[in-house]
Amino acid sequence: MASHRRPKQPSRMRVTVLTATAAAAVALTAQGGAQAAPAKPKIDEVKSKVDALHHEAEEATEQYNLADERRGKLQQEIGQLQDKVARGQQELNTLRDQIGSVASAQYRSGGIDPALQLFLSADPDTYLEKASAIDQLSAQQADVLTSIQAKQRTLAQQRTEATTKLADLEDVRKTLGEKKKKFQTKLAEAQKLLNSLTAAEKARLAEEERAKEQRASRDAGERMNLGNEVPANGYGAAALAAAATQIGDPYVSGAEGPNAYDCSGLTQWAYGQANVQLTRTTYTQQNDGVKIGRSQLKPGDLVFFNSLSHVGLYAGNNTILHAPKPGASVRYESMDYMGTFQFGVRIGG
Repeated sequence: MASHRRPKQPSRMRVTVLTATAAAAVALTAQGGAQAAPAKPKIDEVKSKVDALHHEAEEATEQYNLADERRGKLQQEIGQLQDKVARGQQELNTLRDQIGSVASAQYRSGGIDPALQLFLSADPDTYLEKASAIDQLSAQQADVLTSIQAKQRTLAQQRTEATTKLADLEDVRKTLGEKKKKFQTKLAEAQKLLNSLTAAEKARLAEEERAKEQRASRDAGERMNLGNEVPANGYGAAALAAAATQIGDPYVSGAEGPNAYDCSGLTQWAYGQANVQLTRTTYTQQNDGVKIGRSQLKPGDLVFFNSLSHVGLYAGNNTILHAPKPGASVRYESMDYMGTFQFGVRIGG
């Protein structure tokens, strides 16, 4: 007969061990899940990465501007060459008409000079190489043929030059696309990092940026009032005064004003108000005047930083006026915060 004894209950010790084991398993699982999810970057780390990306974007922007300036020059040169070719072709047609008129007159008077007939049926360059044939022409006919030969050679050279420049233009357009994509990518990466912040963290960064601008402007005003440095010249004084009217306008990659700027766009615009035409980029503006050292700087001089990736206007007493970076506005700032100083450039002597 089967036994109907009740199942044996687990001991208190066994229950405790099982409970502890289960708790440990849950803890390990939770720990493993925490390790699988990467830790969210801290706000200071995000700010540092964003600043680095903005610096890379600024470099790419200046390279883009340089290629764009080159494109404009090539288009102008190509247009001038095409105009020359068109005028030259017209002059060549006129010279050929003159030879045709001579041939017609000779035909009406009883026949075409054999030498002229040979010219009209052959390449002038080939024909003129035959000195004996030239002797059979009149002096006037020989002059016309020589002019045709010279014009044809000039036209061939101009067409070759235009073809080369058109190929260069295509290369520059390709470079433009690459540089534009690069700085847009860097800016997008920076924005993605900023978007990873909470609303409170974004507000904190924005407040820090506003405070920095206010502090920089206040400190710059104090330094300039203490020094009252004399501007480099009238051009520099006018350019600095013009740039000061743009304080608060935003930095925008590739912008040339009047309501937004990148760094070299601001300096070009400011000197434009002083009736001085600067080139478009940091890489070319360095050659628009005379290079000087830090101790020689005077208000209005251009100042270059960080391997020529950034430029501003020296405002006196170790202060510059510049368009800093994406997310910031035109402002005064101490040169101590600008990174590696390269040199200054004085415009207008």
